[in-house]
Amino acid sequence: METTIYIQNLKCGGCSNTITKNVSAIQNISNVTVNVEESSVTFHYETETNLAEVKNKLQSLGYPEDGEANSLGSKAKSYVSCAIGKMS
Repeated sequence: METTIYIQNLKCGGCSNTITKNVSAIQNISNVTVNVEESSVTFHYETETNLAEVKNKLQSLGYPEDGEANSLGSKAKSYVSCAIGKMS
């Protein structure tokens, strides 16, 4: 199945690199595409458990789904993720 998740705190290509690398590493996830302009992540997954894993990974990186709590901690994590993505 394919889905698109709209996320918060997505700012640039560094963020995109970090998200693509980390989400692609999850088993049964493929064809990860990040759209910075739309603040979205599109990917293929096999089970609802895989979908939940992606949402949890995005949250842990500082990119919660739209409508979810966006704490100061999440915002700070997204800046760190962004910087790491720019270095790789």
